[in-house]
Amino acid sequence: MKNALNPQEVFHWFARINQIPRPSKREEKMIAFLEAFGKERGLATKVDEAGNVCITKDATPGMENRKKVILQSHFDMVCEKRSDVDFDFDTDAIKTYVEGEWMKAEGTTLGADDGIGVAMQLAVLDAKDLVHGPIDCVFTRDEETGLTGAMGMKEGFMSGDYLINLDSEDEGILFVSCAGGARSCAEFPWHDTAVPENSFAFRIGVKGLTGGHSGDDIEKGRGNANKILVQFLLQQAVENDLRLADIQSGGLVNAIPREGWALCTVPWEKKEAVRISLNVFIHQVEEELSATEPNLELTMESADVPATVMEREEMMRMLKSLHAVANGVMAMSHEMEGLVETSSNLASIKKEGEKVTVRSSQRSSKTAARDRMISVWRVAMELGGATVSTGSAYPGWAFKSDNAIVRQVRESYVRLFQTEPLVKGIHAGLECGLFSEKYPQLQMVSMGPTMRGVHSPDERLHIPSVQKVWDLLLDVLEKVD
Repeated sequence: MKNALNPQEVFHWFARINQIPRPSKREEKMIAFLEAFGKERGLATKVDEAGNVCITKDATPGMENRKKVILQSHFDMVCEKRSDVDFDFDTDAIKTYVEGEWMKAEGTTLGADDGIGVAMQLAVLDAKDLVHGPIDCVFTRDEETGLTGAMGMKEGFMSGDYLINLDSEDEGILFVSCAGGARSCAEFPWHDTAVPENSFAFRIGVKGLTGGHSGDDIEKGRGNANKILVQFLLQQAVENDLRLADIQSGGLVNAIPREGWALCTVPWEKKEAVRISLNVFIHQVEEELSATEPNLELTMESADVPATVMEREEMMRMLKSLHAVANGVMAMSHEMEGLVETSSNLASIKKEGEKVTVRSSQRSSKTAARDRMISVWRVAMELGGATVSTGSAYPGWAFKSDNAIVRQVRESYVRLFQTEPLVKGIHAGLECGLFSEKYPQLQMVSMGPTMRGVHSPDERLHIPSVQKVWDLLLDVLEKVD
């Protein structure tokens, strides 16, 4: 089966790096691998204080005067798995398989975001027969949970005239701008109180949602497990005196939440009313999300009565804030048709000791709109009694019409495939936004093979598109002047 994967040199390196654990913020093994890779081949290799790696390859003889190209990808990966899968991202290798034209992983994220970009860079560096000018291959760390590698990169770490970012997920589309964003955290206090007498305890669960990338997939109308769960909890708190004993919903801050659960109690005489309400609620949600969430499940299982629950007024304030806060697409771009301008994603709600921690992300291609969404989030959470903090915001990447590398990639694409690529912006955050601030002279483009279900265990990589992007990349490196 491995012999059927083309280009073989790219899939060879993709298989190799999928043996190396590389969760965001815990990428030490990958940094060591990259540093050793460069030095073993006699290539100038350096690692900066932020953990980014730069490996330089000299030009093919006779092409030393060509423009220098920077190839860039990130080597961390989103670590999501199905709840029934036993897997440790800190130690275990990703297990891949092929289904038709797609490569997938066994119950976990595949790591193609952005491992396939890393693999292409390694294949370029390892090759002896390619024709190209001078190249810097830059590998950044911790893109997925804050872009801290790109943020920490100092001016002068990499050098070049053009930058090709290999971190987009649609073959045939050249991305020339991206959204900026920020990540916010709210902490609600949790004070225990005794469970009312004659209570019935149950666990309510949401699962089977599609999930996906909180930027690239936000406009697809997919369900948010946190919003669904909170809506039902608040409804039952009002109608049937529900009390909350625990809540664990959602996952990574850059993923649309797929599943969650809460442990609750209601007065014994209300348990049938809750079951009836759940049946009605299921029908309503299934009808609303029928086009996007065919596998949605809401479950209710009886449980042992807990010793304590959250103080009721505290719970009501929290649930009201979480129900009211903005989620999903807030505005579409007026400059680029079909592009989401501003969005927010309620990513996770989790009881942690004597508090409930809520995490979210806000994105926009416009700084003022991004900051307004952060403010909306902050106010909604503070009205419910939470303490709110926002991490370092990152900038967007503005579209520039006079871009020589975009022209070159487009010309190569038309010549190779006899069709025009799309040129557009992306609502996801790319490190190009940060590079545009630190290296304003750089002309940049982002491209990559087709992936679907990224940031979820459904992540899959379209194998034929890898060959097309590889052929395109080699042609661009040969033709750029």
